[in-house]
Amino acid sequence: MAKLSARERAALPDSAFAYIDSTGARRLPINDEAHVRNALARFDRVAWESDEARDRARAKLLQAAKRFGIMPIGFITGQVHAERRGRFTGFPTGGVTFLLTDIEGSTALLRKLEDGYAALLKEVRAAIRSCVREVGGHTVDARADEYFAVFAEPDAGVAAAVSIQRTMREGAWPGDAAVRLRAGLHTGRPTLTESGYVGLSVHTVARISSCAHGGQTLASSQTYAGLAAPPAGVAFRDLGEHRLAGLPKAERLFQVDIKGLPTRFPALRLR
Repeated sequence: MAKLSARERAALPDSAFAYIDSTGARRLPINDEAHVRNALARFDRVAWESDEARDRARAKLLQAAKRFGIMPIGFITGQVHAERRGRFTGFPTGGVTFLLTDIEGSTALLRKLEDGYAALLKEVRAAIRSCVREVGGHTVDARADEYFAVFAEPDAGVAAAVSIQRTMREGAWPGDAAVRLRAGLHTGRPTLTESGYVGLSVHTVARISSCAHGGQTLASSQTYAGLAAPPAGVAFRDLGEHRLAGLPKAERLFQVDIKGLPTRFPALRLR
């Protein structure tokens, strides 16, 4: 591959580079087939400023590869493996607290909003993500109407759940929709793998969340016992022990009562 001289490099437009950092430095030239192949080979050596910057550069590089008729099979496979290895870097291990939310009545909302439901879901996810990040939590997964997050301490998980429920209640959503989330909290010791968390505690938080009604947050006895102190304006109501489908023993559940939000709900959705 012919090396670009400083003059040749300066003459290229910004579009001829896969990545331009915040200082204006232009990296990974993709002006011809040889440089695209070189960029594919050097992609993982770049010190990216953010995941978003890397993703934008990767998309631009793949478009350039397609334009020059390059089939970057090895590159794509390597990127998938790298993302799987690095996706959960920095996530808490050992004793953690899970939060799982689900939109109640999502099918009815979809019928009401039709094509507008996608915009609603995007805004709801962004709001939840913000509440999770504010207390140092991590997003594990977000699919369909569910949002799964993890926290190093129970207090952070409860704080996030409270903030989320208040945000859902007070938010102005597309189509004047009323968004009500079922939320479940559970603290356990799962195993963190390159594909996410595995273990009984993951199944437990899913069962707890499914028992709740829209606007209701339920916490396991493990989460309740691990709290240093409830957030201001929050109380815990003991709902007793319940057998939850697929779990080996009964779980004691607590309702998280949030000042200013509804605290009366129908009987738990046990099944």
